[in-house]
Amino acid sequence: MSFLSPERTSQRLPEQYHTEAFGRWGFRTQHFENWHMKIYTKTGDAGTTGLFGGPRVSKDDARICAYGSVDELNAVLGTARSTRLSEKLDLMLDSIQHQLFSIGAELATPEPEEHKLKWDSNPHVSKIEVWIDSMETDLPALRNFILPGGSPQAAQLHLARTICRRVEREIVRLGHDRRVSDVSHIVIFLNRLSDLLFVMARYANHELGVADTTWVSPKPQT
Repeated sequence: MSFLSPERTSQRLPEQYHTEAFGRWGFRTQHFENWHMKIYTKTGDAGTTGLFGGPRVSKDDARICAYGSVDELNAVLGTARSTRLSEKLDLMLDSIQHQLFSIGAELATPEPEEHKLKWDSNPHVSKIEVWIDSMETDLPALRNFILPGGSPQAAQLHLARTICRRVEREIVRLGHDRRVSDVSHIVIFLNRLSDLLFVMARYANHELGVADTTWVSPKPQT
């Protein structure tokens, strides 16, 4: 799928960012009003993919792995939402999923400033901190380590938390590449998001009357 028109095949978003929802990235959606989006293009059959506004690279490139993992995190959050979370938690995840898509678009673009795809993390980090503080007022004080689990809803949120941490590590690694635009704002967001997902897991259990499982340190054998 070409990005701005069917004829312009040199500028493409990678596969998982093919969408008609370009409006929030500053692109005019009328480019796509009379155009059917083709799902398979065969251009990636040789193990390469095209960056937006950039070259084709191998699909195991660090950048591809990073935004692919962002896509995985987004999918896991979608799975968590399918477990019938409360409306409060579901609305939080809905907002987060949109931000992750924007993060993926920035990572898929070698020059995000030039293409108006540089994502502003500040308002979203602040929002997450407000959500964490609000939920923690309703939760019992945390005095022990807890194990992932409890209700199915909490278990899915804990799984999302661990994937979020992996995504954070991959993007930190990507940021060491001097050819990559600054990604520190994305790292901050993901760091805060993993905290949010931990609190959300506890909150989901709290809403359902399910106790968290406290980690018990094994006693040394004598």
